[in-house]
Amino acid sequence: MKPFFFGIAARRTGRWLAPLLAALGLAACTAPLAPEGAGAAWHAQLQRWQGTPLLLLGEQHDAPEHQQWEQETVRWLAGRGQLAALVVEMAEAGHDTAGLPRGASPEQVRQALQWQAAGWPWDAYGPVVMAAVRAGVPVAGGNLPHARLRSAMADTGLDAHLPPEPLARQHEALRQGHCGLLPERQIAPMTRAQLARDRQLAQTARDALRPGRTVLLVAGLGHVQRSLAVPTWLPQGLEYKVAIAQAGQAQSAIDTEADYIHQTAPIQERDHCAELRQRMTVPH
Repeated sequence: MKPFFFGIAARRTGRWLAPLLAALGLAACTAPLAPEGAGAAWHAQLQRWQGTPLLLLGEQHDAPEHQQWEQETVRWLAGRGQLAALVVEMAEAGHDTAGLPRGASPEQVRQALQWQAAGWPWDAYGPVVMAAVRAGVPVAGGNLPHARLRSAMADTGLDAHLPPEPLARQHEALRQGHCGLLPERQIAPMTRAQLARDRQLAQTARDALRPGRTVLLVAGLGHVQRSLAVPTWLPQGLEYKVAIAQAGQAQSAIDTEADYIHQTAPIQERDHCAELRQRMTVPH
């Protein structure tokens, strides 16, 4: 079986360069498990979480059921007047749809978000974004702008953000997520890029908070884990919940990374390592 986080790393190498995109594998946890197709169970969970200021959804990027789950969540929250904003990893911070009307065309939305379809197929994520736009809910890009990645990789101050054990897990996920192809000297800079992206996602979500409503953050599962990612950049006392979708059989336990696991059908296995080797050897 491929490493669980591989759907995140291998999919986006063409856009961000493979080493910049590794995300972290999540094993199943002691949070409630939603059986496949259990929309009612998820709706019941959302009902219990009403009023939570921030809800983080983590996905496998190559699992279509996960984007369907996100779209359903947008509609559920927006339909009850509870959704303050949708923040997505799939667009860069500084771009949003706040000035667009509900009837804006998909092209207008893509332009407002400066959507990069080469890295994030609109067919997969467009329905999630448009569900928010049609409901009159602003959509904001949350990812670190590409122009700031190089400076983030050189920012040694980021090395001290995580305690040693979570930091070591980040490093190991990068190694495994890139099939051992990364030179060891790149591990620390790549980890800084990941941390900087988590920090930017957290800041964008904080900026979108509104009293009595929920900001929904959609990102790869490596960006939402409690001890490793966006939650580590949130201010103490801010209430939030983490839900992560997993395709196929749950992995071995990591107890504290999520409040809820949304389990979906397995996806077709691919030789991600072979694909990644090919991408990393093709001249750019």
